[in-house]
Amino acid sequence: MIAFVGAIAYVVMVHAQETQVARELQYNARFGVPDVAPRCAWVFVLDDGVLDEGVLAVPGGFPLHGDLEAVRSSGVAVERDVSANGTEYMVLTTPGSDSTTVQAVFDMRYLLADRRHLLLALGIAQVAGLLVAALIGLGVSRRTVGPLAEALARQRRFVTDASHELRTPIARAYLRAQLLSAAADLPADQRDSLDALARSIRGLSDVVDDLLQSAQLNQGLDGVPVDLTAVASSAVAGERERAAERRIALTVEHPGGPLMVSGVETALRRAVDELLANAVRHTPEGGRISVRVGSRGGHVELEVADTGEGFDPAEASLLFDRFHHGRGEKRFGLGLALVREIVTGHGGEVEAVGHPGRGARFTLRLPMARTGSARPRERITSACP
Repeated sequence: MIAFVGAIAYVVMVHAQETQVARELQYNARFGVPDVAPRCAWVFVLDDGVLDEGVLAVPGGFPLHGDLEAVRSSGVAVERDVSANGTEYMVLTTPGSDSTTVQAVFDMRYLLADRRHLLLALGIAQVAGLLVAALIGLGVSRRTVGPLAEALARQRRFVTDASHELRTPIARAYLRAQLLSAAADLPADQRDSLDALARSIRGLSDVVDDLLQSAQLNQGLDGVPVDLTAVASSAVAGERERAAERRIALTVEHPGGPLMVSGVETALRRAVDELLANAVRHTPEGGRISVRVGSRGGHVELEVADTGEGFDPAEASLLFDRFHHGRGEKRFGLGLALVREIVTGHGGEVEAVGHPGRGARFTLRLPMARTGSARPRERITSACP
């Protein structure tokens, strides 16, 4: 703002000076005589080929004889700026009265000095203004952003503490439900109810784990080399039993050697687990789920594809929103949102592609860690019915 106002002031001042000098030149050319010209100005009169320079000291290079001759022959006034003697002059050559030609010269040195002083003052004012603005901005940001950051930190601490406190009673409730369901003399309808209760408690435990993982991700990640191939194989092994119960074919394809990324292994395992769990939830009995791990363009890619119900392509960017509701009764909860937080926290990206009734494919892309051991060999495929 100071620079903008200063520029306007400078332009206005220069215009005013030039206008004033032009008026002075017009006046001197009309009424001035060589011996009584005002300060910083000179008047030369050419009368019948005789040049009257007066008795005043004349700066070197003046008068401009070429302009005097040109105006005397053409009768058209000539105005120009001349740089000489370490300064600038404005020169007006115009026809006078009684067949004379008059040349008025004005020395701009004092006006140019005024301009330089104005620019210096504007520069000092701008630097001072920027410093004051920076100090004010710093103070305001500390007073406004500081409480917000503290509130967010308290919120994360509360979520972390509450999640830790809830995990133990939830684990105990889940264990008791399983023990009661395993009783030999329990009626079948009660056993089914206890199994449903155990599944509900397990789902509640997953939600608490998601909240805890999300709060920890917001506190930053300290990465170490992680083999994404091993993470994918371990996640598939953990889902085999549930996939077998629903008669879903679960396959994994990966290079023989490790594919290393930099990150937190538990967080990456949570992301892969959630993608597999999501695929199992939305794949009907007799379907197929394939997991593929590979590398391309300096990134490690993990792809989870299924033959399930799929989703509308228009919802692809919304699937990773917290507790997004899809068409019908589909509700995606916190899991996919947590997947995106984990992947972006590791400097990667996640992509979802799907079509209604034709399955879905989720792809994680993570930067490859700079290690010499991550060289793919032969491809290995394992499957479980």
